[in-house]
Amino acid sequence: MTSNKTFLPSQSTLEQKWYIVDAAGQRLGRLASEIAMILRGKNKATFTPHMDVGDFVIVVNAEKIDITGKKRSQKLYRRNSGRPGGMKTETFSQLQGRLPERIIEVAVKGMLPKNSLGRQLFTKLKVYKGPNHPHTAQKPETLTINTIPGGQD
Repeated sequence: MTSNKTFLPSQSTLEQKWYIVDAAGQRLGRLASEIAMILRGKNKATFTPHMDVGDFVIVVNAEKIDITGKKRSQKLYRRNSGRPGGMKTETFSQLQGRLPERIIEVAVKGMLPKNSLGRQLFTKLKVYKGPNHPHTAQKPETLTINTIPGGQD
């Protein structure tokens, strides 16, 4: 008689890779959903919902991210200092000029679980403005996101 036990990955059996993604010319939402899947580990056979089995993702060229429609002037990003009257809002184009990394971070964070696991997964996302990053020692693999530039959305 065999015992049917569910496989549960442990730190010794867990293999975490590093991936690098070029955001130049990519659609924001489609790129963010692919990144969230990799951070979560849903692309692996060892996916476990309550564990961190995902990989690290480095995003470069964050300032060259693309969106469709009138979102460049209509999409708003809000932040609050916590003080009365402390709500600040800025459009996509203003935030892209000031902190382009934040755009991708906000989009991916919204697609992760809203609990301690989601906060832990978010730390594995590294976003950089230009084509350079300080993670060459980790030997990241280039990941191509299959989105069609200029396609129907």
